[in-house]
Order: sequence, then C-alpha cells, then structure tokens
Amino acid sequence: MMVRQLCGALRVRGTTDLFLALLLAAGFVALPVFALLPWLGGFAVASLVSYVADEALHVRSPGFVRRLATLQLDRTLRFAVRTVMLLALAERMDAPDAMLVAALAVFSVHFALVMLYTALHHAIRRRRVLPLVVRNLDMSALPLPQQPPALLFRRFLRKLLHLDLLAHAGFLVALATGTRAWAYAGFALTVGSTALAVLALAVQYLRARGMPAREDVFAEVNRQLAAYGPEVALYFSFAAVSRDFMYQVNMWIETLERLERRPLIILRERASFRHLSRTRLPVLCVPKADDLAELDLSGVRVVLYPGNAGKNVHMLRIAEAKHVFIGHGDSDKLASSNRVSKVHDEIWVAGRAGRDRYRRVRHAISDAAIVEVGRPQLAPIQLHADRLPGPRPVVMYAPTWEGWSDDDCHTSLIPMGTRLIEKLLTEDVRIIYKPHPLTGKRSAEAAAADQAIRDLLHADNERRQAVRTQSDLAAVRPRLTEIRSRLDELAGRLKGDDAQQTREARLPEHDDAGEWRSLHAEWHRLFWESHGTSRHHVILEQLPTLYECFNQADILVSDVSSVVADFVASLKPYVLTNAHDLPDDEFRAAYTTAGGAYLLDRDCTRLPEILGSVRTPANDLMAPYRRTLKEYVLGPDHPTSMERFNSAVNALADKGAAELAEDRLLLEQTDLVG
Repeated sequence: MMVRQLCGALRVRGTTDLFLALLLAAGFVALPVFALLPWLGGFAVASLVSYVADEALHVRSPGFVRRLATLQLDRTLRFAVRTVMLLALAERMDAPDAMLVAALAVFSVHFALVMLYTALHHAIRRRRVLPLVVRNLDMSALPLPQQPPALLFRRFLRKLLHLDLLAHAGFLVALATGTRAWAYAGFALTVGSTALAVLALAVQYLRARGMPAREDVFAEVNRQLAAYGPEVALYFSFAAVSRDFMYQVNMWIETLERLERRPLIILRERASFRHLSRTRLPVLCVPKADDLAELDLSGVRVVLYPGNAGKNVHMLRIAEAKHVFIGHGDSDKLASSNRVSKVHDEIWVAGRAGRDRYRRVRHAISDAAIVEVGRPQLAPIQLHADRLPGPRPVVMYAPTWEGWSDDDCHTSLIPMGTRLIEKLLTEDVRIIYKPHPLTGKRSAEAAAADQAIRDLLHADNERRQAVRTQSDLAAVRPRLTEIRSRLDELAGRLKGDDAQQTREARLPEHDDAGEWRSLHAEWHRLFWESHGTSRHHVILEQLPTLYECFNQADILVSDVSSVVADFVASLKPYVLTNAHDLPDDEFRAAYTTAGGAYLLDRDCTRLPEILGSVRTPANDLMAPYRRTLKEYVLGPDHPTSMERFNSAVNALADKGAAELAEDRLLLEQTDLVG
C-alpha cells in the first residue's frame, strides 16, 4: 500500500516506474560526487543511468516528468547539469586547457543551435495554425503545404538534446585514453548534426510561408458548405475540453448520421478533435467568435445544443435558425431543468418526466417549448430478459461526480462509497466500478474515496486472481491494442496539426461504419472473455463503453444522474443511494427515477436484501414499477426514439423555413409600400 501511495504522489504508474524515478535521482546525485572525487568510471555509469532513466520516464510516466518541470527541473536543465558536471570532472582530472575551452564552446554552440531550432519550430507551428479546422469536407483546393516530417517536428527537443551524447562520449573516451582526437570527433559530430537539423527545419519554414491567407480559407470552406447544404448543426463548446467532456458530443453522432436532414458538427475548442468519435459528417472547429461569424450557415434551420456553455451565445445570434437544447442525458439534477434553457426555441426531453421537471420551474419554460423525443442512443442497451445472472451477480457501481457546487453535489462517493464497496466484497459478487469522468476535479475528498475504492478492488483481484486469467489477458492484449489503434485511425485521431488535418479533410472513399461497429464488438467480446468470471473491473477509459458495462451488469448502484435514467431502458434492477437517509417517501417524491429504484441507506444495511432481488428474481418487488417508469422517463417504444427525434427535427426545420419565408415576404411588402 505504501508503494502505491508513493507512486501516486510521484505520478508514476507502478513499481517499475518508481524504480526508474529513484534511479534518475540516484544518477544525478552521483554525478557531482564522481566529478569531484574524481572517478571517471563511476561518472560514466552515473551519466548513462541518468540518460536511460530520463528517456524511459518520458515514455512511461509523462506525469512524473511534468512534475519535475513544475519544480524547474525540466529536460533542458537536466541536460545542462550533465554538461556542467562533465566539465567539472575534466577540470578535476587536469584536462588540457585547449580541450576544456573547445568543450565549453561546443556545448554553448549546441545549446544556441537548439534555441534557434526551437524558435524555427514555434514559427512554423504559428504559421500552420488555421482559423478553423475541418473534417470530412474536401479542402484540396487550398494550397496547404505538407506538415514537416515527424523526424524533424515531433519531440524535437528530446532528439536535439540527445545529440550531445556524441560530444559527451568522445570527451569521456579522450579523458580515459589521453587521446584528444576522440573529443574533437565527438564535438564535430554534435555540432555538425545539430547544424544540419537546423538547416533542414529552415527549409520547412520557407515552405510554411506559403500557407493560404485567412480570407482564402473561409472562402473555400464556404464553397464546400454551399455544396453540402447543411440544414442541422450540432454545436458544442466547453471551457476545458478533454475526453471527459466529449462524450456529450459523441453520444449524438450516430443519431445525427441517421437524420433525413443534412447535419453539420461545429466545435469551438481545438482539443475537441482529439476526442471526437468516428463520423462521416462534416465537422468544423472554430475557436474564435469572429471567425464563426465568417461561416455561411444561412441554410441551417435547426441548431442542437448538448450543453449549456457561455460560447453558445455566439451561435444563438443566428436569427434564421431555430435553437434547441437537447442536453446530454436526462436526470433529476438541476442541469436537466435549468432556467438558462429558456434562451432556446425548444427543449427536447426523453419523456414526460422531462416535461414535468421543467413544469416545476415555475414561470420559466413554456410547456409548448418542451418536445418529447426519447433517447435514440439507448438502442444498444440489452433488456433484462436477454441476460440471466450467473452464480456471482455483477454489480455495477457508477457514482456521479461532486458537481460544480455543493448545492448540486449528489455523489455517494464521499459519504458512503468506500463502505459500499467493502460490503459488496463480502457478498460474493463481481463489481464493475465506473466513476464519472470528472470525479475528483473539484473535491479532494471525492478523489480520495475514488482511489480507496480502486485500491480495494485491486487488492481483492490480487487475492482472487487465477493464473489462467492472467495468461488470457496477455494473449489478447496485442489484439486489443491493435483494435484500439485502428479505431483511433477511423476516428481521425492520428492526424497532424490544423493544416495537415484540413489538408486531409476529404470524406473517405468508402463508408467505414461497418468496420467501426465490427471492431467495437470484437474489442468488447475479447475484453470481457479474457477477464474471466471472477475479476472486478475499474473502468476509466472510453472502452468499454458505458452501455456495454450496462449489458454486463445484473444490477446498477448509482446516484441521482442521467446514468440511472439510461439504465432504466434495460428494465434491470437498480439502486439509488440515499446518502442523507431521507424517508423513502420523501426521497421518491424528490427524484423521479427513484420511482422504480431500490433505495440504499448510508450504512448499506439494506444491501443483502437488495441483492436478493437479483439472486432470486421472484423477490424483485420493483420490477412492475420499473416497467411503468421506463415509459414515463424515456417515452413509449413506438414510434421509436429515432423516428420521434427525426420527426422533431423535420417539424422544427419546416417551421423555421416557413417563418423565414413570411419574414422575407413581409419585408418585401414593406419595401414596396415605402
């Protein structure tokens, strides 16, 4: 446990990385000692150890390397320290003054060339930044130069600084043998190779000067938009975009692709592209509001907003379009009945529960503005009847995060999460633990509880783990990695900078949706099969998906959140945590999704009784309530959610077009009268 805590404090991933971190520290501590003794052999070994550990940690534990940088111990300084220690060693060994002067000059020139290279690199990057980034529109008419080769551009500082190895090695050999030629050969190789690299990058800089002007970029984008004719736009912005937030967009992609109207996705943060899922829809990332105004979106009749964000106002200004808040999941949280939603023309909810939630916000949202469209994303969720529990029921614990404020904090992690897991581990069940992506972002207590749960499950896995499961995991890991790489490629996550992504933005020649679905299915099958029937899971990545975890679970334990509303689609038993031990009637009256839930008290005393509903289905007293709640929360099964969503888009688009035509007619009549 102490080792794991130390790894967490240093931001290294395991004992191997912890050993490398200690080795790096030992190497740097030894360098001045061996330089002052002086001991050439010890210095050479310490220097080699520091180089190897440094590079290994960059690859394996970038978090630890970033922690060093915050302490002003960045890579450049570490290389400089090695050089200074080498010169100190040479001085202590009475090296000839001429060789010392030459060494000082060479290392100074090397660092100067590195600075020049860095300046050129930054200049190229700035020139290659476009006002917007495009995917799935043919931008080949723009004269966008190819991105510089990865050898010159990616991780350039690591490569350039390592060129001093040639001078270091030659200098050490010269000190050991007394032959100056070794030192001068190493000096020449270091300076010569660094100078050649600078010259090669200078050529790339000249090419980057041929980037098209801003107005040419927008002219071509607008030509492509005119040819495509978008009618619906999904608009998304978030202040600190990462994969933690992009699920709000990715969950809607397949629904958009099945619309009868032509959709477009508009993002506002560049980081969005790195976490966008696979799609054949045109995608524009436009960071600046002024640049967004340059886009010709005159044909867009409906704009869909999955989140409430400040930058939404930049899109809401478009009067010709109808604006709809669709959210990223229905829940009993305040976000699902926010007064801010009033700025939209309509608010689309899954079922009548969503409508009633907004009705309770008095004098804020008109009932006529609420449209029930279902949740088209829930199609992959298997029904209760399609899965029979095994001898060890699978319990999924999916707590929500601590929220932006204490007023909106519904997480069970802090008051009862650890206790719940401890009691579950005594009940002979398998646990799938999937915390909210934002867990611990605001609360240190939530982060500590989350880590404690991971430790408990890890320890129990080690106690139960069979050799066969380990070998099964090792056997499929290469294939899982291969599938993930291909999925990233299909999603467009392996491309270069703004200019390179836009240069390659054209739509793929063939529809790869079938391959995408097939690879997803294969990945999940291999993942679950290889983990056997005894292992607990901590799910932190995008794969396995939330709905695939639903399909593996026999019962869900969660908090007030949209996860519960989605799980209702399965008709499986689920549990809501009642961390404040409110009376059952009061809790159910406050939260709609509690209508079909088992309620779990803070001390988890009801847990054995609740698990009995899974082990003995005849004891599942909440089953009829869940069937009733499903339609109330998610809407009817017929027509399907996709049909209702598509009809809502068509109806609003037609309404917007009709109103626009009336406005134009009225304007023409006014001009005639005038």
